[in-house]
Amino acid sequence: MHFIVNNITLPFIGDVNLSGSILIVFFLCLFACICFEFVNGFHDTANAVATVIYTKALKPHVAVPWSGLWNFLGVFTGGVAVAMGILKLVPLNEIMALPVAVGACLVLAVLVASIIWNLGTWYMGIPCSSSHTMIGAMIGGGLAFTYYYGGGGVNWDKAKEIGLSLLMSPLFGFGAALLLMWFLKNVVKSKQLFHVPQGENDKPPILIRLLLITTCTLVSFFHGSNDGQKGVGLLMLILIAFLPAKFAIDHNVSNDKILASLNTIELSVQRTLAANPNDQKNILALDSAIAKVKDGVAANAAGSSATIFKFRKQIQAVVKDTKTVTVDKSITISDADKTTLATVSGTLGKVTDYAPTWVIALISISLGIGTMIGWKRIVVTIGEKIGKEHLNYAQGATAEIVAAATIGLSTGFGLPVSTTHVLSSGVAGAMVASNGSKNLNSGTLKNIAMAWILTLPVSILLSLVLFAIFHLFI
Repeated sequence: MHFIVNNITLPFIGDVNLSGSILIVFFLCLFACICFEFVNGFHDTANAVATVIYTKALKPHVAVPWSGLWNFLGVFTGGVAVAMGILKLVPLNEIMALPVAVGACLVLAVLVASIIWNLGTWYMGIPCSSSHTMIGAMIGGGLAFTYYYGGGGVNWDKAKEIGLSLLMSPLFGFGAALLLMWFLKNVVKSKQLFHVPQGENDKPPILIRLLLITTCTLVSFFHGSNDGQKGVGLLMLILIAFLPAKFAIDHNVSNDKILASLNTIELSVQRTLAANPNDQKNILALDSAIAKVKDGVAANAAGSSATIFKFRKQIQAVVKDTKTVTVDKSITISDADKTTLATVSGTLGKVTDYAPTWVIALISISLGIGTMIGWKRIVVTIGEKIGKEHLNYAQGATAEIVAAATIGLSTGFGLPVSTTHVLSSGVAGAMVASNGSKNLNSGTLKNIAMAWILTLPVSILLSLVLFAIFHLFI
């Protein structure tokens, strides 16, 4: 079996036997992925505990493990929508059709570039987004893939969607924190809320303390459910690149269940065809896609890489064509059939968009442990250096309420956002609402802004260069 990439005929790798140097590279990729999520823990999650530590709501030795636990739970219960969005940035189907070494180059380039930039900014105590870093690295790896192998190296539509989410979330965080802080200052007017803690024993009143602990918990949980999913996406990229027959589809979904979903879609298609005698192009495309999956569903049990690769693409075609039919305004389709098509195609999509429980658990543990180590550098910047004054209770709670809400909503929509960007901008917004822009530390903000500006181009360039280097040796 052969595939055409950039007018070059390439053999399908077949069922990969992970032995020798390829096995070493595979474990190296797994180790790099765990390291990335570990670094993400102490780099990004430090944002969640900064406010409770600096408002004296919790001591560091309690706040950090508590945040780590809720990060773990967030990854474990957050689903895989963000993870699948990350996977769609790179040409996964093209990678599956090439030798395993190509996927290894891409994965290592993305992971090593992300770790280098994350560690560099952490060492300097600059709150920089791991999400921003990883997405830039994936774009760089995709561009390198295009240079060497042609085809669509980067899903630019998905990149624009993610880029817009990353751009708008800190602006929303700043604006929402500004408004919430203004409300607390001018409407609530509680002196206790605006108290600045002095000394180790100056702890907030019980209700305020519970509020601050609750907001810290929510930020930690939603950070896990959003940022943790990015690690799940990276680990699935490794598994699919090296072991496509095993991980390209969810083998726990039985062929009987797949056929039942296809039959349900097919009934809706037949009714829609009857209602649209003059406009049947998209409907017939969906009908044809269903027939191909039905023909291949029995062979799927064989489990060869070539068969699984073909079957995965057929499933994806059905899901895509179903969406096309449901959103095509020129097609007359009943509300009941539209709902059925959307629901069943979503179920069918889980055949390819999934992650095994052990993958989620591994990333959860890595993120949770990482949270408990190396957190102090970022916490000091958030708590002491964004503003010229110590955080008061209202500022800490405001920043974390806004961050938790923003990240939670983004996770619900399957969009990756930066906890770092949202929380840092929330702290800045709360500071401005308190005493105007004069309360901000311009030096720290310049360093953070510079890191934010440089993250994307630097991570893209790093990933490009690393792909080229790994391409020479793997």
